[in-house]
Amino acid sequence: MPFSRRRFLAGAGLAGTAVLLDPPLPALAGTPPANAPPANASASGIIRRKVGSVEVTALLDGYMDVGPDLLVGADDAQAAALAGAAFQEPGPRRIPVNAYLVDLGDRKVLVDTGTSTGMGPTLGRVPALLEAAGASPERIDTVLITHMHPDHVNGALTPEGGPLFPNADLVVTGADHAFWHDDANLARAPAGARPFFLGARAAAAAYAGRLRLIEGEGEAVGPIRAVPLPGHTPGHAGFMVLSDGEGLFIWADTVHVAAYQFAQPEWGLAFDVDPQQAARTRKRALDRAAADRVLVAGMHLPFPGFGHVAREGAAYRFVPAEWDYGS
Repeated sequence: MPFSRRRFLAGAGLAGTAVLLDPPLPALAGTPPANAPPANASASGIIRRKVGSVEVTALLDGYMDVGPDLLVGADDAQAAALAGAAFQEPGPRRIPVNAYLVDLGDRKVLVDTGTSTGMGPTLGRVPALLEAAGASPERIDTVLITHMHPDHVNGALTPEGGPLFPNADLVVTGADHAFWHDDANLARAPAGARPFFLGARAAAAAYAGRLRLIEGEGEAVGPIRAVPLPGHTPGHAGFMVLSDGEGLFIWADTVHVAAYQFAQPEWGLAFDVDPQQAARTRKRALDRAAADRVLVAGMHLPFPGFGHVAREGAAYRFVPAEWDYGS
């Protein structure tokens, strides 16, 4: 069943409300994590590649189906044509929820955490996949959060609400932290939307003493640099991994629905706090990736999310990265 706007909000008790703020912010719903396979076992949902001397592992937390009522600014006929061009049926789009483990040698860095028990039975696999990849939560040194939506930050918590990564610093942009911790924002939100704010606050509180706020474009940890991408949320950010002259631009939620938003970057999703700013940011990110020919990865790009951006007239096209077969 697709995540329609009603179903998506109902999972957090929000159906029928005039959601969150102006512009509205939808809330997210929950799932039990899969049982962990034995250490070093092969597992679907794990793909590694090198960026210079750095190893980056894509982790598939699971998937959700996005209903057409969650699209903002989309034309139904154009959407159907784009779906057909992508050899897909018109209607709901299935999108993954990805996270990325970056092994710096002396440090293990996780970019986003997945959903934990937050969004239904098709999600919540990151903890099991970390174990299968040989990087148990205790071995993670830094968790970089692109923004504090539940499908990105809820996985920082155990189902009981404690820190899943007991030895890690939690790194969040100051702008995103401030938005979700603003009592005026919380007061303006309908009662059913409180869990959306309280979830972000719970994650931050669980890492009290190990929470680090960052601002602007600069070093996040080691060779990983933060890249502000505001609009989806006020502090939405990506991270650029640089090593030995190579780069990977992990651009978070710049694109949610690849079949549509490369061709129509002005189309947004109902989760965008500022849809106009999100569209401007998306176009700048697409321009930057195409001009620099940099490898990109995204939390909702088709798994494993590694690829390139090519210009196609006034639009863009996603080109999945060539598979690295190794030597």
